[in-house]
Amino acid sequence: MFLTSLLVRDYDEAIDYFVGRLGFEVRVDKRLSDEKRWVVIAPEGAGHGCILLAKASNERQERQIGDQCGGRVFLFIDTDDFARDYEKYLSRGVRFVRPPHHEDYGTVAVFEDLYGNRWDLIQHTGYFGI
Repeated sequence: MFLTSLLVRDYDEAIDYFVGRLGFEVRVDKRLSDEKRWVVIAPEGAGHGCILLAKASNERQERQIGDQCGGRVFLFIDTDDFARDYEKYLSRGVRFVRPPHHEDYGTVAVFEDLYGNRWDLIQHTGYFGI
């Protein structure tokens, strides 16, 4: 399994967003202490590329919530049907900050999660050799 850590304010708030709006599933939710949980989410049916929701535990981490990549796109959701998923996300209140457009590598639109991290929703036509 591959995990990417994502800073969040609150575990349940983040779970509600990622499950309710983006259709992710909770793979693990284990309490480690009164303040800390091990929460792993992933797009429904995805085999790899899980996200570890990491609750910020100090002021420095709190300042980075929503800006883990300096305003650039941080994470990517690959889809096999861009139109279907774009419309689904719009209907669930996902906020797109760049409308769909076509590039040589595929169709892409940029949205922000509940904290302001930027994501690409993308349907690739080619993978640049990946």
